[in-house]
Formats: sequence, C-alpha cells, structure tokens
Amino acid sequence: MTEILEAHFVQEKDVLLGEIYQSVFPPLCKYISKRGGSLEEAKDIFHDALIIYVEKNVTSIAVNDEKAYVFGIAKHLWNKEFKEKLRYAALDSDALTIPSERTDTISSRLLLFLKQTGSKCMDILQAFYYENQNAEKIAEQFGYSSVRSATVQKFKCLEKVRDLVKSNAQTYEDFIE
Repeated sequence: MTEILEAHFVQEKDVLLGEIYQSVFPPLCKYISKRGGSLEEAKDIFHDALIIYVEKNVTSIAVNDEKAYVFGIAKHLWNKEFKEKLRYAALDSDALTIPSERTDTISSRLLLFLKQTGSKCMDILQAFYYENQNAEKIAEQFGYSSVRSATVQKFKCLEKVRDLVKSNAQTYEDFIE
C-alpha cells in the first residue's frame, strides 16, 4: 500500500513540476531577457529556483501558489546575479575621460573663484586637496595654534567658494557642460 502511495505522490509531483515549468518558464524568460540575460541564464535560474522550491516544499512549508512562489524565487536569484554582473562590469575607458577643452574650462572657472577667496585660502585648499596634507601639517605650515584652527579655516575657505558660486548664480551644471 505504501508503494502505491509513494508512486502516486511522485506522479502528482511530476505533474505539478510540469505545470510550473509550462506556466513560469516563458514569463521568466521574458523577464530575464528584458534585463539583459540570455536563454541559458534563464534556464539556469529556473532550475535553481525549482531546486529551492523542491527543497523548501519537502520541509513542508505551506505555499499557496506554487507558480508565484517559484517565479518569485527565480526573480530574486536573477536580481542577485544581475547586481553581481553589474559590480564587475568593465567600464569603457572613453566614458571616463573628459575632453581636455572641457577640463580647461572647468578648471579656469574654479580657479577664478579660488583666486577671489584670497591667496591664503587658495594655499590652504591647495595644501589640503592637491597636496593631501593633513590638518596637523597645515596648522604648522600656516602658523595656526591648533589643528582645530586649521580645520575651521579650511571650512571657512570652502564656504567662501560656495558663497561666490551662489552669488554668481553658478550651478553644478555650469561646471559639467
């Protein structure tokens, strides 16, 4: 009697998996294709989702809609893989370079604002941002009594630049045109 029940259970499981395959795999292929995946990747994701479903179902977790459950697992697996692919995607070197004439324009605008803040501010900002000096070295170099004083002065210089940009109605877009 138990052999008959086991055979019936296996047959029901095969029918259910066939129904899941027919109803879930085509929309999953569309979903993955729209997000840059291939048919092979869709097959792999679907099979992984089925394995997870079978493992979870064996542990007798109640699932109301098996098809939606498998599709949800597959979407989660694809999104995880897609994010991983994006993380390691190679960057196009041309996309990272800025044309030199544009760089020159940006640099000249920034230099103009920096000059307007005064030579001391310009020297402090240069030491901090271009020469990568720490606040302790800047305090010593410019004769401030403490590191805190040097940090406050650097902040004031940055505020002067920001105020000049605002007063001249400059926006971020003006520097990236």
